[in-house]
Amino acid sequence: MTDAATRAAEILKGHRESIDRLDAILIYTLGERFKHTQAVGKLKAEHDLPPSDPTREAAQVARLEDLAKRADLDPVFAKKFLRFVIDEVIRHHEQHQS
Repeated sequence: MTDAATRAAEILKGHRESIDRLDAILIYTLGERFKHTQAVGKLKAEHDLPPSDPTREAAQVARLEDLAKRADLDPVFAKKFLRFVIDEVIRHHEQHQS
């Protein structure tokens, strides 16, 4: 391997180590988030509240879209990701209702 290729491999290794740490943070953060949304789902079921709150969801999408722009993250991707998470939360809330 040339010196340039060796250096590139070292840089790549450093990026991959950072990515692995960030992936772990994402998973633990999602786990913590879902602990709270599960508690919300149980509370909603106990008080006969609807599993979804479209007003809150719209506000969250707008807030996180703005955060994505400030974080230099594609807001379209952020919106899709959040929609996926919200849909999963609603699914859990519906399970608590039954």
